[in-house]
Amino acid sequence: MISIRQMQKNDESQIVALMQKFYASSAVWSNGSEEIFRADVRECVGDSSYARGYVFECDGKMAGYGMLAFGFSTEFGKKCVWIEDIYVKEEFRGMKLGSRFLDLVQREFPQFLHRLELEKENAAALHVYHRAGFRELPYISMFRNGDV
Repeated sequence: MISIRQMQKNDESQIVALMQKFYASSAVWSNGSEEIFRADVRECVGDSSYARGYVFECDGKMAGYGMLAFGFSTEFGKKCVWIEDIYVKEEFRGMKLGSRFLDLVQREFPQFLHRLELEKENAAALHVYHRAGFRELPYISMFRNGDV
């Protein structure tokens, strides 16, 4: 049985371990740190209006996780949900857990703009996102830390 539920405080250690694998892979640009990952999970399980986390389970075993961040898009004139992380353990890939998570986001936030980023080399993820109705934007994504 496959389920997706909201992240809970007692999931923290398992989620941090999954984040360490995800952020060490070629699927993402930065490596992060345990301190950042723990802060992310705490934000997702608290009463934050900025982030929400989900756990993917298969037959009662943690199969992966997803994290969302919320904001507003002035370009599109509406609330925005950023799909920050989608990670599925190797042994559970091919079970459409990522697609199920995207469907959940669509059901829970139909009025929001849905955005995500990915490495162009991640062909499997690109295929899933195209199939879910995402289109590529012709942007360069940039960032800076607020303390610069």
